[in-house]
Amino acid sequence: MGVSGGAGTVGFIGLGTMGREMVLNLLKAGHAVRVSDLRREAMDELVAHGATAADGPAEAAAGADIAITMLPDTPDVEAVVYAAGGLLANPPRGRLVVDMSTISPVAVRRIHADFAARDVAFLDAPVSGGPVGAKNGTLSIMVGGDPEGFARAHPFFGAMGTTITHVGGPGAGQTVKLCNQLVCGINIQAICEAIALGRASGVDLEQLRKVLLGGSAASWMLDRLGPAMIAGDASAGFRIDLMFKDLRLVQEHAQALSVPLPGTALVTSQYVEARAHGEGANGNQALFRVYDRMTNQRPS
Repeated sequence: MGVSGGAGTVGFIGLGTMGREMVLNLLKAGHAVRVSDLRREAMDELVAHGATAADGPAEAAAGADIAITMLPDTPDVEAVVYAAGGLLANPPRGRLVVDMSTISPVAVRRIHADFAARDVAFLDAPVSGGPVGAKNGTLSIMVGGDPEGFARAHPFFGAMGTTITHVGGPGAGQTVKLCNQLVCGINIQAICEAIALGRASGVDLEQLRKVLLGGSAASWMLDRLGPAMIAGDASAGFRIDLMFKDLRLVQEHAQALSVPLPGTALVTSQYVEARAHGEGANGNQALFRVYDRMTNQRPS
């Protein structure tokens, strides 16, 4: 197994924008990867890079040291775990399953208990850093679950990320990720508002961005997404639909704990507006189009 820097075998389920890049980095690190996805073309592309195609999650996990899922939402993960031919009935040889999606912390704790009853370690290990971080192998990985499972998974995490932190028990990784998404969503909204105000005032928007980056308003979002907002570029990276899903999970978790999040509620409503105008498949920075519509600056 890939402990102490050695190569191992990974069953990887979910080859979207993030999963594809994560598999490529596992392959570059010398791990053997068996891939599964509903889209045959996604598997074929990675087979050309050295992966092996599997006919479903059970086949991907068969003989593997670790099975990793990277899927859009809670129901997708539950299907891969609980369905016939799923991972609960067909765990990997190494009896270690890691979900790197962003899903419900409540669901994570239930899945963890069900795997534990079968002597299988389960970790929730969502990531931050987006498609660029996935491509560069520089993701931040926040991990919930048992320390022993974390130690065994760490060599595989090291192929995909640079900040790898065990943050607590089952569900803790998802809770930290939801806090991350809360900050990101409100930060994107703040940048949209600054650009909208600057534009209405007639200032040079690229100069505005550079000045803000040089002071206390600087942020990763302003650096990476600001230029696209200013240029009116809505091309997909991390999609509006996925960010809306994450903010929905934030609010569900907060409501269950009776924690008021008025800022999150406001930005979530703007994501609803963006999706209602057909922006769901566009990149996260397309939230700026909500302000375009409100200020009547760029009809769309």
